[in-house]
Amino acid sequence: MTDARLRRGRGSLAVSFFVQGVTFALLVTRIPGIQDRYGISDALLPAFLAAVPILAGVASVATEKVVARVGPAVVLRWAQPVVLLALLAVGAGTELWEAAVALGVFGLAVGALDASMNMLGVSLQRAYGRSIMLGFHASYSLGGIAGASLAWVGAHWHLSLFVSYLPVVALLLPVAFVGSRWYGAGEHRPVEKEAGERGGSRVAFALLLPLCLVMTFAYIGDSTVSNWSAKYLQDVLGSSEELATVPYNAYMVTTLLGRAVGDFGVRKLGAVTVVRCGAVLAALGFAVVAVAPGAWAGIAGFTVLGLGLSVIVPQTFAAAGRLFPGASDAAVARLNVFNYVGFLVGSPLVGALGDAWSYRGAMMVPMVLVLVTVVYATSFGSREARYGGGHERPRTVDVG
Repeated sequence: MTDARLRRGRGSLAVSFFVQGVTFALLVTRIPGIQDRYGISDALLPAFLAAVPILAGVASVATEKVVARVGPAVVLRWAQPVVLLALLAVGAGTELWEAAVALGVFGLAVGALDASMNMLGVSLQRAYGRSIMLGFHASYSLGGIAGASLAWVGAHWHLSLFVSYLPVVALLLPVAFVGSRWYGAGEHRPVEKEAGERGGSRVAFALLLPLCLVMTFAYIGDSTVSNWSAKYLQDVLGSSEELATVPYNAYMVTTLLGRAVGDFGVRKLGAVTVVRCGAVLAALGFAVVAVAPGAWAGIAGFTVLGLGLSVIVPQTFAAAGRLFPGASDAAVARLNVFNYVGFLVGSPLVGALGDAWSYRGAMMVPMVLVLVTVVYATSFGSREARYGGGHERPRTVDVG
């Protein structure tokens, strides 16, 4: 396989991560607008929001079976346009059932997309023989910032959801289609052989479990920031409503920065060291938030949080690929489910603890959970010399 083909594959997959970051941010940041458009009550809204990650988890499990037949590149090639069109459908409908169908399709397609996208990332990292996964997730973070900014523009100018979404979908849909022709560049072994390895290898859940827990804890931390940072700053630390919007933006920026330089850190220090440092930084950020005397100290805590959490999720996917090199697609698909478990658990957990106890105390729970990653960090070193943490070059390709 030529260097040029690998570079095209890497570039096209980075674009796919970026497109998904934009798409997901446009959905979640306009939830109040979606609620108003369809007249969804406050009591019903949690059910609508929970349905998306639940269906995504189901689709992630199903994707494991599909890619064994057609490969992750084919799944991603068709899942991403469906996600974009489902987003547009969310903005186009008027009836409650239309919202339910659009969000249901969105959830199913996102599960297939997330799983196949990370499968290809792991495969490309294997082909390169060095850490590149954090770069893909940096593209996702950059897309999230762009999507949130576009959503702010739509809300500021009181644009309808459909008017806000249409130009974005019209631009990104052909970009995704064109880029999809190079998705399979990382699949450097013959498809028949790869499928045979998937079928002949087993993913031992006992070995995957530590990574599943790390993924869950990381997304509990992430969902805590996305769902509670503004409320925490305003209600607990006494900030203005305008200032309360800053923590999440600061978190996203430092997440992008951490992922942009994280691959270099993995190459120099190894995945175990980088993940441990990230977990300690994230725990420190939560601790600062929990004891912050004022709004700016709280913002500083959320900023540190982003830098720490940024490296954990991409390296968890990469570690699953190293742990099960003959069944990496299956391992990634199963691990991806715990992304949604953490998302589902995190927000209700912090909210319940905040109401029953205190929101300062509630911030200590994700702090402790993410700190557990330090104990499980040895799982990130499995076969590290082969892919993404050591210096051995792959036998099938020379990437320089």
